[in-house]
Amino acid sequence: MAKGDPSKPKGKMSAYAYFVKTCREEHKKKKPDVPVNFSEFSKKCSERWKVMSPKEKTKFDEMAKQDKARYDQEMMNYNPGKKGRKKKDPNAPRRPPSGFFLFCAEQRPNIKSQNPIFGIGDVAKRLGEMWNNLSDSEKQPFLSKATKLKDKYMKDMTEYKRKGKTGGGASAGKSKPKDDDDDDDDEDEEEDEEEEDDDDDDD
Repeated sequence: MAKGDPSKPKGKMSAYAYFVKTCREEHKKKKPDVPVNFSEFSKKCSERWKVMSPKEKTKFDEMAKQDKARYDQEMMNYNPGKKGRKKKDPNAPRRPPSGFFLFCAEQRPNIKSQNPIFGIGDVAKRLGEMWNNLSDSEKQPFLSKATKLKDKYMKDMTEYKRKGKTGGGASAGKSKPKDDDDDDDDEDEEEDEEEEDDDDDDD
């Protein structure tokens, strides 16, 4: 799952960044066969930039201004996908966890206590490896529980749709005020499902 948002506008470039880009293009034209030594090249660019007059820098300042205008305009029209997620109805039944996710929920505290230096990605990777090493019979309790939860979810969803998404009454009473916990669960589910993609045939 890609972390970056492909629809997000490209970041704006500074006057100095445009200057370095121009220097690289000049180098390619003059010595197309000579590879650029980036540390040396950056040092030379920095030295050149320091001794340039404000008049010489004007061209790059103008390019940076135009790019900033482009960036600001695109950001005005940019709607991060994250905003859409927050609009989900809190009364809607929660999507049930998979067998793999139930396994992760059980094992994650153990891995974190045994490996306190592990980050989220390290923990998720270890959980994926552990799941892959389980036999079918060892996976079965988690898969069976997931199936029961899915059946319950389907019934709840049918009832939810029958009453109408905006209907009050019983469905309104089911809303959970702990939105923060829900968001954490969603993030955990996303991180775990990255690993689960390899194991779809097990479900």
